[in-house]
Amino acid sequence: MHTPILESSIEYLKGVGPTRANLLKTEMGVVKFGDLIYKFPFRYVDKSLVQKIKDLHGDGNPVQIEGILVSLELITGNNRKRLVGLFKDDSGFIELIWFQRVKILEQTLKVGSEYVLYGKLNVYKGKKTIPHPEMELAEKAKESIKGDFDPVYYSSEKLTSRGLDAKGIRRIMVSLFEKISKTDVPENLPTYILTSLKLMGKYEAIKEMHFPTNKSLLEDAQKRLKFEELFFMQMRLLQIKKNRQKNLKGHIFEYVGEHFNTFYKEKLPFELTGAQKRVIKEIRFDLGSGIHMNRLVQGDVGSGKTMVALMCILLAIDNGFQTCMMAPTEILARQHYDSIMEYVKGMNINVAFLSGTVKGKKRAALLQSLEQGEIDILIGTHALIEDPVVFKNLALAIIDEQHRFGVVQRAKLWRKNESLPPHILVMTATPIPRTLAMTLYGDLDVSLIDEMPPGRKDVKTTHFTESRRAHVLQFMHHEIAKGRQIYVVFPLIDESETLDLQNLNAGYEQLLQYFPPGQFNISVLHGKMKPKDKDFEMERFVAGKTHIMVATTVIEVGVNVPNASVMIIENSERFGLSQLHQLRGRVGRGADQSYCILMTSYKVSKEAKERIHTMVRTNNGFEIAEADMQLRGAGNIEGVQQSGYMDFNLANLANDGPILLAARHIAEKILNEDMTLAMPKNELLRREMVALHRKHKSYNRIS
Repeated sequence: MHTPILESSIEYLKGVGPTRANLLKTEMGVVKFGDLIYKFPFRYVDKSLVQKIKDLHGDGNPVQIEGILVSLELITGNNRKRLVGLFKDDSGFIELIWFQRVKILEQTLKVGSEYVLYGKLNVYKGKKTIPHPEMELAEKAKESIKGDFDPVYYSSEKLTSRGLDAKGIRRIMVSLFEKISKTDVPENLPTYILTSLKLMGKYEAIKEMHFPTNKSLLEDAQKRLKFEELFFMQMRLLQIKKNRQKNLKGHIFEYVGEHFNTFYKEKLPFELTGAQKRVIKEIRFDLGSGIHMNRLVQGDVGSGKTMVALMCILLAIDNGFQTCMMAPTEILARQHYDSIMEYVKGMNINVAFLSGTVKGKKRAALLQSLEQGEIDILIGTHALIEDPVVFKNLALAIIDEQHRFGVVQRAKLWRKNESLPPHILVMTATPIPRTLAMTLYGDLDVSLIDEMPPGRKDVKTTHFTESRRAHVLQFMHHEIAKGRQIYVVFPLIDESETLDLQNLNAGYEQLLQYFPPGQFNISVLHGKMKPKDKDFEMERFVAGKTHIMVATTVIEVGVNVPNASVMIIENSERFGLSQLHQLRGRVGRGADQSYCILMTSYKVSKEAKERIHTMVRTNNGFEIAEADMQLRGAGNIEGVQQSGYMDFNLANLANDGPILLAARHIAEKILNEDMTLAMPKNELLRREMVALHRKHKSYNRIS
């Protein structure tokens, strides 16, 4: 809830006016006073740390110095202007340099005046310079902000051109806080939460964020506001989950019948792991409870998710229901179809396949059989959610690699039954860090298959640069001589002018020199090929007719060739950690020792080195997912961008796990005691949740 002053147009704030107000709206989304208070600084300058020029060291280190601008010279040449300044304190001199906004700076900077300067030190061949320093007259710097920390705000070129650079925004922020007080920013957390967690009040936290008194109070303010973001997100997710469990009924699977028991006793190709048994038990409980199931099964590559899905499908068939399984690509959908057909051979179960390539009379006959209830299991791509696809009694829908599907697509599948919605089982082979899973899937029940089948050997992963190419080629010959097959994966199909990469076509030509036709067969697979050509090449490789599969990441998910024992990833520095792990998961699916070879150029970035090191160090997908989030941040993890739950102002899931866990725990405790937030002590929470509900109207989420 905002008070009237926070609803005031930003135009009426001292130092803004109509023109700047319009810019603040387009550049920062700021329309009213209440928007501006949440535009926090992105960093702070510790004003208590003023260094001497003679003591400056370390290329790239942030520095703050106080002294006099001795001279300023505009230099032109090579169609480029630069402004060069000489700056001194009582310990020495240093050169300053600007390449942007040189005309404005030449007019505004005053030679002979005393400044406080902030920037990053540049050291090149022993010479020290500070490029693009932030300059503020020493007199103004001392007057403008009280306390040790100077806030630095986001700005843009357009804002800067109108005097709203970082310092300009700081000035209007000072004006704003001269007009508002504690009563204008109402508290939205009850006293009992603030007291138990020793959290700062909301107004105090916001003011400390803009004008920190000291480091300790700034950290307290950040903690309070991060907790608030994470807490209300968890409240929303848990309310959705609890409402679904209370109000949404599901088909009851009463029996464990003939199909399930026959398969388990006579046809199960291997002993289930303890993790698989535990997850099947969790799902069986859901399916027999009469409550609608919305469960995520998370398991690493090769952990046996498909077998868990099949056992659940057999339960549905035993209870007289139809099921479907949807996969994001035709290759993956076809593989599910082939493996399930093989598993249920001789069991009098009708399995059908549907994708965009199934057309004409064949498609019409399939749809008719489906509507009449003659098809027990329908497996396919997003073609399953098209309107003409009608089931007789769909009771279980399984979605594989669900993050590849949008919310609207998933909701269509959810509405494929006229009476009760089908139970939803979503699966992912992309391990997700715990904090991220609690955010993305906080309204689902989550099952983990955290155990690999016995006899599986870890894939041995090594890193080589081009100097070891001959060794890698020799190793490939050695593995092929043993009857094994090899993947070679490239990041691009055609040459790119902007990226210095070895591409698929050039790589294929090079391999032909070392593995000549007649002696060796090489398949090629990439996303621009026609589906029938992809299938032909894939089938040749699966059948063992080709020794090497040269491919792009189209083989990242779902291709299962137990005889393939080597995965070579070219230019592996160009791939993300999650993708590298998924690619590695294409090998190691048989009993033989498998290998993953990461090829890189000689020069790789620090982050790429970290990714490669992580891959070599561990095969554990959950460890890799945690490392990926630490390196890239939660918002860049595949599938996260579409979620809508990641729009945090301050919270960072890579670093704020403990705060999230506390927020989740307290939210669960409150909702278990007072689901509707009707108790007087929860009045503030109820008001905030009503406001959030209006702001975030959404589907009943199928995640």
